[in-house]
Amino acid sequence: MLTLPPLSLYVHIPWCVQKCPYCDFNSHGQHGELPQQAYIDALIDDLKNDIQYVQGRKLHSIFIGGGTPSLFDAAQIERLLTQVSLLIPFSEQIEISMEANPGTLEHDDFKAYYQAGVTRLSIGVQSFSSDKLNLLGRIHDKDEAKVAAQKASEAGYDSFNLDLMHGLPNQSFDEAMADIDTAAALNPPHLSWYQLTIEQNTLFHSKPPQLPDDEALWKIYEQGQKKLAGLGYEQYEISAYAKPGYRCQHNINYWQFGDYLGIGCGAHGKVTLLESNKIIRTVKVKHPKGYLAAENYTFDLTEVTEDERALEYLMNRFRLISPIPKSEFEQRTGLSRTVIKEGIAKAKAKSLITENEEYWELTSKGQMFVNELLSQFC
Repeated sequence: MLTLPPLSLYVHIPWCVQKCPYCDFNSHGQHGELPQQAYIDALIDDLKNDIQYVQGRKLHSIFIGGGTPSLFDAAQIERLLTQVSLLIPFSEQIEISMEANPGTLEHDDFKAYYQAGVTRLSIGVQSFSSDKLNLLGRIHDKDEAKVAAQKASEAGYDSFNLDLMHGLPNQSFDEAMADIDTAAALNPPHLSWYQLTIEQNTLFHSKPPQLPDDEALWKIYEQGQKKLAGLGYEQYEISAYAKPGYRCQHNINYWQFGDYLGIGCGAHGKVTLLESNKIIRTVKVKHPKGYLAAENYTFDLTEVTEDERALEYLMNRFRLISPIPKSEFEQRTGLSRTVIKEGIAKAKAKSLITENEEYWELTSKGQMFVNELLSQFC
């Protein structure tokens, strides 16, 4: 039997100063003045159209992503958050995150965003090497990245995150470890540390850079894990590390197969509908011009069928390191735990997962070979 999970809100702001060569997100380079007021108006209308999906819940978290949301004025972000709060009540401990690029901010604006209601920043540093930043097409330098982190720490936020990438073009082991050391010295409560992957429809896909080989990548990953643990960061998700008490609640809701409304260009949503016993996914109009002119912002709406729910849940839940309550599987999918009994048995036989009466838990091998683990359920 389905039960209503926590409800989050994702807000997509699609513009950035320029498109990075590795980025496959729905982002568009800025050309001239941004239509900030018109876009915020459209976001609010978009949310009003989705209000039927709230079903009496309060908002658990909000994540404003992009693109580069910090291109928008703090006053517009405040107007957005005020209108959202009038449409959907906020939980008492709501987490409101916003992505920021060190190269787009006057750092005094950090306080302005905080005063606008943002409680958590996620700063796209990627590397502290000027050479690597140039190769990645980033518009900031290593010193701007350090200043941004310092200013975020001083601005009053409950938490802030630094995004770091590894496996960068021509990156040595020492350079990858130096990035971790530099980031940790800035004392962020949260670090996202993930490997650069070459995605289709990116400049790097058409003109691939020289990346470290598999042996070098494994050494960076293995030793980086140890270094982060030694620095006091707990890994709680495949690429997320936090000091105790500073895990990203918005992302955890994603991986626990929670619900989220998605508003803005190309934003995705996932919603549980109790009355009809359905789970649906929504996708909004992708291009800014089309979105701003739209009467109906929803481009696509599909049902996650009962046959699809188990695998979709597991694809998300296996990203987290924590044990998986069997009751959570049943509540979030509306299915009996017995439907994955065969897959669990195969995964156990390969030492990818363990179980007791209440939980399933990935082994260290299962955490390293998630794709193989998922294949046991296909």
